[in-house]
Amino acid sequence: MQRLLHFLFPETSSKKSRKKDALITLLLLFLATVLSSFYFNISQNSANVALLYILALILIARITDGYFWGIFASMTGVVCVNFLFTYPYWALNFTLAGYPVTFIVMLAISFMTSAATTHMKQQMQMLSEREQLLIEAEKEKVRANLLRAISHDLRTPLTSIIGSSTSYLENGEYFNEEQKEELVRQIYEDANWLLNMVENLLSVTRIQGGEANVSKSCESVEEVVSEAVIRLKKRLPDAQITVRVPEDLLMIPMDAILIEQVLINLLENAILHSKSPLPISFYVEESEHFVIFHVRDYGIGISPERIRTIFDGTAYTGNISADSSRGMGIGLSICKTIISAHKGTICATPCTQGTDFHFSLPK
Repeated sequence: MQRLLHFLFPETSSKKSRKKDALITLLLLFLATVLSSFYFNISQNSANVALLYILALILIARITDGYFWGIFASMTGVVCVNFLFTYPYWALNFTLAGYPVTFIVMLAISFMTSAATTHMKQQMQMLSEREQLLIEAEKEKVRANLLRAISHDLRTPLTSIIGSSTSYLENGEYFNEEQKEELVRQIYEDANWLLNMVENLLSVTRIQGGEANVSKSCESVEEVVSEAVIRLKKRLPDAQITVRVPEDLLMIPMDAILIEQVLINLLENAILHSKSPLPISFYVEESEHFVIFHVRDYGIGISPERIRTIFDGTAYTGNISADSSRGMGIGLSICKTIISAHKGTICATPCTQGTDFHFSLPK
């Protein structure tokens, strides 16, 4: 008996959901009976009446949970066709010539339709649950990568600040003014780097996980680009950047603050890690469906091994001469998270000289 109940009603169904399923079943059977009566009064043909009940059965099996309501609807449909639309009317008569075969066939079709529809719905539910598990696993992976990136990228400036401040406090009397100024300058730069990392982390907390929804509004691309460059110049006054945007006014949906943070991260990485005196090229292109932002440097480039995982937030263990003081992992990982939340793509392309970081946002 327990197995039969589990077969007819899913374990997750509550009394409230069963009442709802019962009301839906009775309502659809009532509508099928009304439509069948209307059709039968017009045509006096009961052959197609069964099809209306089968249609109601399919809807019942699709909307309700478990097999019970589909089976109940199939039995009720067979009885209604016999009782209401088969001579003698308003009486059950299963002895009519040919009717037992019709009864059995209709009941079999009803059972198979109900079972197939319910099974399909259960398969869809299983696929949905599996997809949800994959999303949760991806979230955990992003979280783990982010924690690794934080530990890697924040350890160096913190160690530098502690070392410089300890040297200043313990041996300051032996340093000349130039040496003291250099220690303070190092502390200032590392503290600014930590502030930038905190801004990145605050930005990513505005995004709700892997399936993130950001608050987007139509923003001017030119204004966002200008604001990003101005904010970067306050942090790196000596930065050389050539900017090019389309002459036409471009308005696209975005979270301006988050996109500015992405642009600042890419520009700062290009300036600090390219090891080139040449200016950074920052330009915007327009395609039919996307707007593409490019940050191109003309420096030492990035190795193919590193470029494959550069947006994963993982610490790089290879040649770190280009980014020994400050890593790129956490900033680029957050850039990818923000762009993905905007339904865009981001990648890095090695060039003959330097690297081109670019991301696209849909119009």
